[in-house]
Amino acid sequence: MTNTALVVGASGIVGSNLARHLRVRGWQVLGLARRPPADIEGVHAVAADLQDPDSLRTALAGLRPTHVFLATWLRQLTESENVRVNAAMVRNVLQALSGARSVSHVALVTGLKHYLGPFEAYGKGKLPATPFREEQPRLDIENFYYAQEDEMFIAAKRDGFTWSVHRPHTIIGYAIGNAMNMGTTLGAYATICRETGRPFLFPGSLTQWNSLTDMTDARLLARHLEWAATTDAARNQAFNVVNGDVFRWSWMWARLAHWFGLRPAPFPAEVTPLASQLADAGPLWADIARKHDLVERDLGVLASAWHTDADLGRPIEVVTDMSKSRKLGFLDYQATDDSFFDLFGRLRLARIIP
Repeated sequence: MTNTALVVGASGIVGSNLARHLRVRGWQVLGLARRPPADIEGVHAVAADLQDPDSLRTALAGLRPTHVFLATWLRQLTESENVRVNAAMVRNVLQALSGARSVSHVALVTGLKHYLGPFEAYGKGKLPATPFREEQPRLDIENFYYAQEDEMFIAAKRDGFTWSVHRPHTIIGYAIGNAMNMGTTLGAYATICRETGRPFLFPGSLTQWNSLTDMTDARLLARHLEWAATTDAARNQAFNVVNGDVFRWSWMWARLAHWFGLRPAPFPAEVTPLASQLADAGPLWADIARKHDLVERDLGVLASAWHTDADLGRPIEVVTDMSKSRKLGFLDYQATDDSFFDLFGRLRLARIIP
């Protein structure tokens, strides 16, 4: 029997890459989002509002997915609101599917805020030692990732499906309009620096500049999601998911600069967040887009400076252990500099950057 995937958040950086991967692998794919993507061949679009149970029941009526991949969230002003809204979205999807009893496995994509805490307490207080490992206990703090997990666990007990949790680090991948997209953000920033002569300044902390870190390619994450969903030993487990290499931003920054034909600026005397560097850049980008006939003239659609600043501004080293997946047979590796270069090349081909 052909597996049928319901990809929740099919328009996002995780969901769109996963939908493409599963189609190539021969899955039937249902792509659920408020505005499902129309550019992924073979994906059946399902439009619904995850906050509206009636909308979901109507949209999912008659559909019988065997696997559900939850790869979406909505950012709120406080973590309490994040918990309320994002837990409800998981609950609403799984309740809407409960009656059909077709689902055998549910995969939930969260991230390293499981260990670091939510954005309003990000990297603060007492934190676990690195490298982060899956067996480390939850922090004693509100966190919408925990609430999403709990909703999935409740539904799994009710409906009898298996589950997996996937915790990537910062994700690199092709998606436009995504709220957490460092790769496209840095691509747009480097383009502005090259076109205007501005210095290509690292916007983060000295700790991030000098410490070891890692990242997650959206394509590798897609393979990991399929692996866990189809491997008996991986059922009912939580997994870290990173590329498998480590680097320092002091090295990576020079690599990114070279791709754009830039000279990397020395580490600045003061932290210079992207949010402030790009505060006046909207009109500059519009001019660049007109000059090079780019398809998106709104910098706000491409760049999520707040998220890049949060990741690169952390005051602690962030390194992730992948031993659990390796021991169970997932051995895929991806060089992170190549992840960036592949993305920049695709953005250029799509006329997102010149």
